[in-house]
Amino acid sequence: MIIDSHAHIFPDKIAEKAVEGIGSFYDLKMRFDGKISTLIDIGAKAGVEKFVVQSVATTPAQVESINNFIAKSVETYPDKLIGFAAIHPDYEDICGELDRACEMGLKGVKIHPDFQHFRIDDDKAMKIYEHIEGKMPLLVHTGDYRYEWSKPERMARVLDAFPKLQVIGAHFGGWSEWDKVEEAYAGREIWVDTSSALYELSAETAMKLIRFFGVDHVLFGTDYPMWSAVEELEMLGKLPLSEEEREMILHGNIEKLLGLN
Repeated sequence: MIIDSHAHIFPDKIAEKAVEGIGSFYDLKMRFDGKISTLIDIGAKAGVEKFVVQSVATTPAQVESINNFIAKSVETYPDKLIGFAAIHPDYEDICGELDRACEMGLKGVKIHPDFQHFRIDDDKAMKIYEHIEGKMPLLVHTGDYRYEWSKPERMARVLDAFPKLQVIGAHFGGWSEWDKVEEAYAGREIWVDTSSALYELSAETAMKLIRFFGVDHVLFGTDYPMWSAVEELEMLGKLPLSEEEREMILHGNIEKLLGLN
């Protein structure tokens, strides 16, 4: 089995515009259109059976509609999609909305400090972490050399403040700042995903990071609609991992983290 632990989806009517915005933000060419149907189709070609899907609320006003969309999408494709909720630190009723998301069957929470313009360790975000600590994992975009919002060292401070918070640091814990992650996360428990990283990292560096975080804390992800699942799996396949380790990264670790078994 293969589970893509990091995929973005959007309603068909706004998908093209949303994808264009992401591509512009990172100055990267986007491979796909952000629609659910495309995600499932390309996943099938790559052998991906399930997807952890989410979207980012760039304003507080978007939170409820995004969570309704994600929950409805999971309801439509229950054998394919696992939903994560959106939240914004400026949303008025953080606890109430996270409870509602949980009641709708969403399994985790996604935030993106660079898109949402807040520091990971900002006081106003603490209510999010406090409310889900020990209950739901948090998928966080981490790292961007251009901004201060999502620095790995800021994520480390949150881990220290909330030791029972299960955090997935996207992009090996520090997109474009992989030279900082070992110092930032030393002695701390954090899960990471492989999304938007293997295209830039050498096999040696990727393996060094996998060993640092622990193979049991690494999840396969594509960052759809940004990258091709076929190509991401090919890059992962070139790493010197045992078959058991590969299975852990491809599905075992996310299944354990989300209690899917």
